[in-house]
Amino acid sequence: MRLLPVLLLALVQGIAEFLPVSSSGHLALLGHLLGTRTSGNGVLIEVVLHLGTLCSVLAFYRADLSRLATGLSRGAGDSWRLLLLLALASVPAAAAGLLFEDRIESAFSSPLLVAVLLGANGIILLASGRRRPSPGVVGAGLRQALAGGLAQAVAILPGISRSGSTISAMTASGMSQTDAARFSFLMSIPAVAGAGLLEARGIASLAPADIPVALAGFALSFLAGCASLRLLIGMLGRNRLWVFGVYCLVASVAATAVILTGG
Repeated sequence: MRLLPVLLLALVQGIAEFLPVSSSGHLALLGHLLGTRTSGNGVLIEVVLHLGTLCSVLAFYRADLSRLATGLSRGAGDSWRLLLLLALASVPAAAAGLLFEDRIESAFSSPLLVAVLLGANGIILLASGRRRPSPGVVGAGLRQALAGGLAQAVAILPGISRSGSTISAMTASGMSQTDAARFSFLMSIPAVAGAGLLEARGIASLAPADIPVALAGFALSFLAGCASLRLLIGMLGRNRLWVFGVYCLVASVAATAVILTGG
């Protein structure tokens, strides 16, 4: 595994994981372009990069996670309610991953489908910009958790942004973008950690020569993830998600043109 392509993928993963432009879609398209997905460890490297951005979430929301852990240990009702909502929201994605694993993996092998789904993601973001939070809705309730969970299940498909779709769905159900983002990223922890655990055995089988490359990719995806997460949180509440929707539509058209012309 060459260092430069992995670092490029790590940078894209770190930026696109939190900005609502679909890191999985970008990794799939770049992986086909660079040839990394066809190599023996290509998919494993992508899992390592996702674990890097998972650590970004843990670092960014460490105060929230600490408060949650403290509240759970003290039997606080709000903390247990949040944990149950996060667990409930994680069920659809877990079920979809188990039931449709082969079909989802085949979707990653179709660059044209990824490009089309990236365009669909752009439309979702443009539509979400027209929604406003409902008065009196603070934090996540059952309806918001279910909306976010279903959106996260759909976002397993490459090209559909997990952050974009979940924030859009929960915003449509009445939450503010800031509250939706917090719940969305906390909800991502078990999903990404679960996927990492499923691939842990494969990660351990990385060739010794690939381990330093994987570690460098992990570190870069972590740092880029921290930066992009901070950027997104700063943009929320100012109705700027439409910018990413325009980008996704342009990227979709460009990728489709390249794929169809054999470029």
